[in-house]
Amino acid sequence: MTDTPEAGTLWRYVETWHRACSDFVALARGIGEDDADRATDLAGWSVRDNVAHTAHLEAVLAGAPEETIEVPDAPHVRGLMNVYTEQGVLARRGRTVAELADELEDAVARRYAALQEAPPTDPAGRPPVAFAGMPWNNETLLGNRPLDVWMHEQDIRRALDLPGGYDSPAALHTVDRLSAGLPMVLGKRVAAEPGSTVRLAVPQLQRQWTVTVGEDGRASFDDTADPDVRIALEPQDFVVLAGGRRTVEATDPQLEGDADLGRRFLGAMAITP
Repeated sequence: MTDTPEAGTLWRYVETWHRACSDFVALARGIGEDDADRATDLAGWSVRDNVAHTAHLEAVLAGAPEETIEVPDAPHVRGLMNVYTEQGVLARRGRTVAELADELEDAVARRYAALQEAPPTDPAGRPPVAFAGMPWNNETLLGNRPLDVWMHEQDIRRALDLPGGYDSPAALHTVDRLSAGLPMVLGKRVAAEPGSTVRLAVPQLQRQWTVTVGEDGRASFDDTADPDVRIALEPQDFVVLAGGRRTVEATDPQLEGDADLGRRFLGAMAITP
């Protein structure tokens, strides 16, 4: 399965996804129906909806037919991908969390067996199935799935006040994937002046990134640059900001240096919805 470095990377994504799904199912099986309809940080979605969404996507990837139902207008449904994901949630309304966990567990088992039988080897190759005809390659799809599953696990944990999950492979995978967007945040969204540099650290996860803006206005990682502002975040604060779940005001960043630049950077950090 790991004849080349590229194939090895893809298989690590698969194993990280598989572990993330197992953790998600275990969490879902502990959710009582009394808690299932609690609101989460995702507008319009309850705890149950997060489980339904995850079951929907994994079922499609495992070969289940696409579901097409009418999606009523709602503030949280914006764009074609939101409509697509909302279809999966609405199609599962009325199911218990236990039933959704069963669907997810079955879909994951079938897809994992298929991946073991025909392991992906080419990052640029097309996967057998992608969502709604998305033109994703293996790198994008397989790298995204552990992130998506783990992020929704955390949405549920925050809603139910059940902290945990930051010691898993999917947690570090997610943080590393999200951090890849930090140069875009500083250079494009903040549009900081050339030479502006931000150092962001998540000490509990032993992660730190330094981003600086070049003379052309483009930002890039540069560990040698002297930062204008140093920012330290708790792991959860990094996740809710980079995941677009909460505002800066709902977090507790520690800033040293140019606080205005730091606040603008944090306010533009929503890398993935």
